[in-house]
Amino acid sequence: MLTRCRRLSLTFSPLVYQRPRTTRTTQAALYSSTSTSSIPPSFPTAGCGHSILTDPRSSVRSSSIRCLSHAARSPGMMELKEVLQVLEQLAPLSLAESWDNVGLLVEPSKPRPVKTVLLTNDLTEAVMEEAEALSCDLIISYHPPLFRPIKRLVQKDWKQRLTIRAVEAGIAIFSPHTSWDSVKGGVNDWLVGGLGSGQVLVLSQALGSASHSHKVEFMVKNTEEVNNIMEEMKACDGGTTLQHAVNRPDGSGIQVSLTCSDSALTPSVQILLRHNAPSLSLSILKLEKPPLPGHGQGRLSVLDQPVTVATAIQKMKSHLGLSHLRLALGSGQTLESSVSTVAVCAGSGASVLSGVKADLYITGEMSHHEVLDAAAMGTSVILSDHSNSERGYLAVFRERLAVRLPEGVTVVVSKVDRDPLEVV
Repeated sequence: MLTRCRRLSLTFSPLVYQRPRTTRTTQAALYSSTSTSSIPPSFPTAGCGHSILTDPRSSVRSSSIRCLSHAARSPGMMELKEVLQVLEQLAPLSLAESWDNVGLLVEPSKPRPVKTVLLTNDLTEAVMEEAEALSCDLIISYHPPLFRPIKRLVQKDWKQRLTIRAVEAGIAIFSPHTSWDSVKGGVNDWLVGGLGSGQVLVLSQALGSASHSHKVEFMVKNTEEVNNIMEEMKACDGGTTLQHAVNRPDGSGIQVSLTCSDSALTPSVQILLRHNAPSLSLSILKLEKPPLPGHGQGRLSVLDQPVTVATAIQKMKSHLGLSHLRLALGSGQTLESSVSTVAVCAGSGASVLSGVKADLYITGEMSHHEVLDAAAMGTSVILSDHSNSERGYLAVFRERLAVRLPEGVTVVVSKVDRDPLEVV
């Protein structure tokens, strides 16, 4: 459902049309007054097995998703398309960032039942050898091994070599990446939960999809003129929908309102300008996409029980399974300084965390100058290295996926996947 309108600024003489303010949803949006321990284990759906989000990048249509509960499971295997449906239920691909390359990246030419699924943060040579040894049918690689467009598949490039090996072995490759970051209960909720329960807010709010993006309002003299205009629009573009046509109580004409897609806006306006009455009363509104509470990039937690910086370090070491972390103390802060607010973003989080007011930032990596900027604001920074801030979520996801698949399907977390950097 489309919500909230704001006026655009395009000028058609004598039409007066207002320019919209360009806004970016980066302020924290409160989505839960409960602790992080109450995060649901999967993405909510609108009805039995129907995802409330859709996206053209998804390899499955949400309307075809079936309920796959533990009670309904049959001992056996699943087709790849059925596993993809479950993955879409857990984290719709529409939640991924527009620049990302998510979904099914490699699809075998000969379909075969999925018996073994391997979860990894990165698909490396070592992980591919592990997958081949396990006779794996599907690799779920958090980071997409195919990201930039390629013009050839040759052996000199290591990512292309892995793609060739997957194709030759009949192994499918799927990447969720930023859809896992954004989804409620996903990577960022898991990461912020390392410091305990709290009031959790989304830093960069995810927005729903909308087929119609503009609302056009105008006046006409009579019903016949309404019908003529709508017939012209239907013949020109199918992306326009009549919402209502209401007679004005003073008898001055009929108020008409319609919605249209981006592609249909210009031809629709051109049609209206050919008619005298609509051209004199034309108003165009930009329809904002509805927010999706709880979904989006980054998290800010107001901790139920504040901790010291030193305690935060120990908690995150335990949560991430690491013996070492990197710390930059904020200006005027010590290891005994209190931390009551923490902002996190898995991976490389500087662009999401920048400017956020918090006692502590937790992310995988930030540049030298980004750390200096945060410290100057009095914010301490904990860095774990990129993939170390993400990898621990694989075990959580394994449990969520396994209970939705038949007993004959084995879900395994890679034993050789690791961050390329280590402390020596």
